[in-house]
Amino acid sequence: MTTVRQDAWTKDEDLLLAEVVLRHIREGSTQLKAFEEVGKKLSRTPAACGFRWNSQVRKQYKTGIELSKKQRKDLKKKNQTEEEKILFTDAEVEVPDLSNSEEKSLSFESVINYLQDYNEKQQKLRQSAEQLKEFKEKLFVLELEVQELKRENQMLKKENKAIKDDYLALLTIMEKARKLAVKEEENQVKMKFQMDPNGNLEALKK
Repeated sequence: MTTVRQDAWTKDEDLLLAEVVLRHIREGSTQLKAFEEVGKKLSRTPAACGFRWNSQVRKQYKTGIELSKKQRKDLKKKNQTEEEKILFTDAEVEVPDLSNSEEKSLSFESVINYLQDYNEKQQKLRQSAEQLKEFKEKLFVLELEVQELKRENQMLKKENKAIKDDYLALLTIMEKARKLAVKEEENQVKMKFQMDPNGNLEALKK
């Protein structure tokens, strides 16, 4: 069973995290998959990788993120253009039967308008689906952050309890020492002296 690391992040690990996340953004993948990939390589949880990215590393790579998003957008446009070429080249378009007088009035322009309108609707659907995907990913990343914060909170609670226990133990020891000192003081014999006729001091028993 692989041990999950919880030690501090190094610069090399931060660099690896940034490279993998930027690659996934550029290729149109999700950050979650990037966190899972980095987690496997570094023996860390995806939650820890997500938290590290959002809290520390992401702000150092704003330019890289924007460039990766632009490259992803350009790649998506290129792929859509190729798909549309294939669609309009190979697709079987149903041509209306113009055998009756009502359908004879259907013009080529109206067919073009219909196809353009259909294409616009498809693009809007794709955009909505992409936005929904991004929202779901952001929600999942936030959930990962919450999990990581909860884990850190539990660790801090344990550390705080240990410190509190040590402090109480120290107070107990100090109180015992104080009582012991008082008891020794009380047990000490207080000596009194007087001068004899020869001018010498002699101790008097209490």
